[in-house]
Amino acid sequence: MQKLFDQYRDYKGGLIPVLQEAQNIYGYLPKDVLQQISKELRIPFSKVFGVCTFYAQFHLKPRGRNIIRVCLGTACHVRGGSKIFEAAQEALGVGQGGTTEDLKFTLETVACIGACGLSPCMMINDDTHGRLVPKQVAGIFENYK
Repeated sequence: MQKLFDQYRDYKGGLIPVLQEAQNIYGYLPKDVLQQISKELRIPFSKVFGVCTFYAQFHLKPRGRNIIRVCLGTACHVRGGSKIFEAAQEALGVGQGGTTEDLKFTLETVACIGACGLSPCMMINDDTHGRLVPKQVAGIFENYK
């Protein structure tokens, strides 16, 4: 990280690339890393924290190895997307934005994943699963453990 700090220390607009790289390294942005970034880039901690909480791409808590995104857009909603989300919550034991204790899964909802013809659908990492019914959901998760 020191090389990254040296590269962006006096570069206006360098905070976001540093945060992105730190998140790539740690999987999320721990508080001590944010404090180090603040110190190294000579930016107040409040500004660093503010940027992290403003942009949805940054995460302050550990995330699962598998990111599940259940679509709740119009087409998926009409075809039962909320039932798919409920089945996912039940199977994983977590709610919206939650991560399983074993750090295998993080569950999120999205407004659209761009696969309306496959509604209702969800993505796990880069894999799209479509035309779902609630009873399929738990079985799909088994393929990602």
